[in-house]
Amino acid sequence: MIELTQDIWNFDDQFREGGMCICGCDEAGAGPLAGPVYAAAVILPPDCRIDGLNDSKKLTEKKRELLYDVILEHALAWSVAAVSAREIDETDILSARMRAMQLAIDGLTQKPDLALVDGNRDKGRTAAIVTPHKTVVGGDGKSASIAAASILAKVSRDRYVSRELERQYPQYRFAQHKGYGTKLHYEMLDQFGPCPEHRVSFLKKWKEGTR
Repeated sequence: MIELTQDIWNFDDQFREGGMCICGCDEAGAGPLAGPVYAAAVILPPDCRIDGLNDSKKLTEKKRELLYDVILEHALAWSVAAVSAREIDETDILSARMRAMQLAIDGLTQKPDLALVDGNRDKGRTAAIVTPHKTVVGGDGKSASIAAASILAKVSRDRYVSRELERQYPQYRFAQHKGYGTKLHYEMLDQFGPCPEHRVSFLKKWKEGTR
């Protein structure tokens, strides 16, 4: 693994002054046409250094899988939560993302004093981050804690879609496209129509034939 620069660790350390407990929080799966949106929260020890830790989007699937186990081994506390496709349709994706992240924070066995949340949004129409927090734009590339959360959320979601949804709905070939709006996925929608795990609110262009 490539050892990351010290900056990603220094970023988190600035919030630990006075013994504050911080967690990183991030979500995965906001854009796909099907499946839940996932979120994770992670509390890393102050002296924790994990080689190769980075924004999940910049890592290969193999590296994410390897780091997933390393993060679980080293974390003081971690939690993964999901909000269903049905709830996404009943509310909106921003609210679902916020709810998933708050659920992940609430699921930690150790209560953080501060949550570092990836992005620049902390509330939607029906849900918000209520734990004391700081939003960090590009946080999954700046904060070790957020990077760790991004990996747990991404791996957990991809495993669910490629294993569970693939098992339940093999005709859609979820293991190949993982729910994203690929050419293959649209071809399967054309052939079979949506299943209960599809986000109806994300299928407007498909219904209109304008994708």
